[in-house]
Amino acid sequence: MAARPATTGSRSGKAAPARAAKGTVIPQLGWHQVRPAPIVLVSGTETFLAERAIRQLRDFLKLEDPSLEISDVQADSYAPGELLTLASPSLFGEPRLIRVSNVEKCSDTFLAEALDYLENPADDTYVVLRHGGGVRGKKLLDTIRSGLGGAIEVVCTELKKDTEKYEFASNEFKAAGKRVTASALRQLVAAFSDDLAELSTACQQLIADATSEVTETTVDRYYGGRVETNAFKVADWAIAGRNGEALVTLRHALTSGADPVPIVAAFAMKIRTMAKVFGARGGSAQLGAQFGLAPWQVERAQKDLRGWSDEGLARCILVLAETDAAVKGAGRDPVYALERLIGVIARRGEG
Repeated sequence: MAARPATTGSRSGKAAPARAAKGTVIPQLGWHQVRPAPIVLVSGTETFLAERAIRQLRDFLKLEDPSLEISDVQADSYAPGELLTLASPSLFGEPRLIRVSNVEKCSDTFLAEALDYLENPADDTYVVLRHGGGVRGKKLLDTIRSGLGGAIEVVCTELKKDTEKYEFASNEFKAAGKRVTASALRQLVAAFSDDLAELSTACQQLIADATSEVTETTVDRYYGGRVETNAFKVADWAIAGRNGEALVTLRHALTSGADPVPIVAAFAMKIRTMAKVFGARGGSAQLGAQFGLAPWQVERAQKDLRGWSDEGLARCILVLAETDAAVKGAGRDPVYALERLIGVIARRGEG
């Protein structure tokens, strides 16, 4: 297949692949360069970029043929014969995408059957192997990198430098056709330097909400113009049940000029995702496809939901709606409304 997913840039912010390991003969690409191949090894420690690369490949294949069959396999809880069964031709000959996670924790059975599969990959089948690092599965990686199976490798290394994160954020806006100033980008990177996923989410929120060029003033309004404090951290403390830390962080943000509206928006984003995932069964990739979320968002929501009841979540949603109205002019004291919301969420809607 000669076609490939569209890309949005190729500089350092796009996590260029590391130097090829000794004996590697297959193409090593950055996450933004992902393209179809019989075997796609997605390696590296940056989970967010890996999940985005896999999602881009899925979207491209689905656009090319809507009948694409998508299956998910856990390499650490692998059932014998699973890979061969999923790769077997169907009655109507639909193309197949098989996403294999946790290859760095793979069972001996998976390792043996994956090595066998490389000898004769199935036609019209794309097997994506996600390996997050470590020595487990090294024989499989070495075999893939030797060229057996017609593979490519998508290397998703962590973005450690601010210049890399700046380039990443810049490309988020370029891909959406939204103008953003250099000072606004620097401010965003400073506010979200420790979490690439939240940096991307912040960019997407500004892209969706801003009607004109995103400037430093826009970022100030949403994130308080601060490096240490932002709306998501307030929400994270509250959802974790740490009421005191959430209130201190909120007051620090408000003192620094943060607007209550985007803080409530951050709560809404997280609570809405938790509500979607609550009670759902299945793997993170499966649930992500079902709810229109990235797998990391599903996993984060599942972690946040520990200790919550459906009644508590329902009450928080009601209080969230009341708070949203209050900070937008319906209430006399938006700060009190925010503090009340934090208290309700920190108690998981109880009491």
